Amino acid sequence: MSENKDYVSRSDELGNIHISEEVLAGIAAAAALEVEGVSGLAANLGSDIAELLGKKNLAKGVHVQMEEEKVTVDLSILMSYGHTHTIPEVGRAVQDGVKNAVESMTGLEIAAVNVNVGGITFPPAAKA
Repeated sequence: MSENKDYVSRSDELGNIHISEEVLAGIAAAAALEVEGVSGLAANLGSDIAELLGKKNLAKGVHVQMEEEKVTVDLSILMSYGHTHTIPEVGRAVQDGVKNAVESMTGLEIAAVNVNVGGITFPPAAKA
């Protein structure tokens, strides 16, 4: 395994299973982008630091860490302006979607999904 990648490891009767934190970040990013009202992911300080450390493949705007057999996901999202749901409603939908996706795909338990709204995107202006 590469020295630049962090893995979440689980043991079973047949051996070990190693899941890259990049994979977990990718699952979380895909789930967040499926939520209505989310227009994208915003870069955050965590991903900027990861790039400096040589971990350029982390999903932009997503940070994953494993503590005591539980996963914590931190996401920075961009919301669409004028969406019918409030920011807290969209944030909760992102939390639910990410939790369900990561748990169902990996079998790992989610401790927390922290959602930061990093900005709002506006629709392109209509040309007259």
